[in-house]
Amino acid sequence: MSHLLHRALAGAAATASGNGLARFAYVPLFPAMVGAGWVDGAEAGTLGAAALAGYLIGTLLGRRAGQRLGVPGTLDLGMALVVVSLAACAWNGGFWWFLPWRTLAGVAGGLLMALAGPATQASVPPAQRGRAGGVVIAGVGSGIATGALLVPALLPAGLPATWLGLAGLVLLLWLLARRRWPDMALGGAAGEAPPRATLLLVTYGLYAAGMVPPMVYLADLAARGRGLGVGIGALLWLVFGLAGVAGGVLSGRAVDRMGGMATLRLWLLIQAVALALCLPPWPGLVLPAAAAAGFAAVGVTAVTLSVTRELAGVQATGLWLRCNLSFAVVQTVVGFGLAAVFAATGESHLAVFGAGLGFSLAAFGTAAALARQAARRPAGATG
Repeated sequence: MSHLLHRALAGAAATASGNGLARFAYVPLFPAMVGAGWVDGAEAGTLGAAALAGYLIGTLLGRRAGQRLGVPGTLDLGMALVVVSLAACAWNGGFWWFLPWRTLAGVAGGLLMALAGPATQASVPPAQRGRAGGVVIAGVGSGIATGALLVPALLPAGLPATWLGLAGLVLLLWLLARRRWPDMALGGAAGEAPPRATLLLVTYGLYAAGMVPPMVYLADLAARGRGLGVGIGALLWLVFGLAGVAGGVLSGRAVDRMGGMATLRLWLLIQAVALALCLPPWPGLVLPAAAAAGFAAVGVTAVTLSVTRELAGVQATGLWLRCNLSFAVVQTVVGFGLAAVFAATGESHLAVFGAGLGFSLAAFGTAAALARQAARRPAGATG
């Protein structure tokens, strides 16, 4: 159990840094940067989409980097990129200065997310892989919650201090985790092509599309859309993160009891409810919406990690990388698309969250089709 905990917590430090902090601490910073005049609303939305584009790049490079540098070396590289990208944003160089650094933050997140979960599962006994994967993915929620606490605490000292504080926290996590990095082989049977699992990739892509609005616009919805202010927006992001920890940790138990397919459908249904709660113009709904969205955002990812092993066996790492690639491609396209919609509609939150609900319902539908297909075919034969 001690070995499991050490490896899982190290993996969680990677996902907390690369996703919870490098990418998602930007959500409560979004309205603060707009309010300070560093960028306008449309530019801030584009910077959020740029991180999604970087995530695509990092996902594409994940396996190759792992083969050349080793998994621990690639995790070190990802953490270093997080520190640099966050620290660089401490200077107000305008939109064109922030654009490459927010893209680099996404690259780091893609590298870390592509390898930390599968490597942790490969480093522990098979009976412990579900729990280990849940802890690693729950690191995303932990990072989100930590950022939601740290950002409002540091903002009174100014935006530069906030960005540097985030960079310092990631540096500390890196120093604590690097001696316990998980490792795995990327050749042999594990390196063979996984089954296509087309419906899983489509489902995960639609899930990713549906989560763009809460991942980018949730704090702004509360702060400016519902008139609750930056402080409440950051508080809701804390709720999102804490619920994400619960979604990630509970996913392992749910998968053990109900199976991956049933859990996936349930978690996606919760996501659709979250998006629906964002549509009515009632401020009281943003709190349950934030909780449900966080629970689903991290939970669906953790469940999908387990489903890849159900479908692909020893080729699960390859299928997980394809899922991350699907996620990254879709979120990049949808992220930029919704940024354009947000600008074209006079910054309408209803438009972007309505689109998110449509994507989420479609994901639930394809997950149901995936379950029916899997019931008819043996593991590893999903097309």
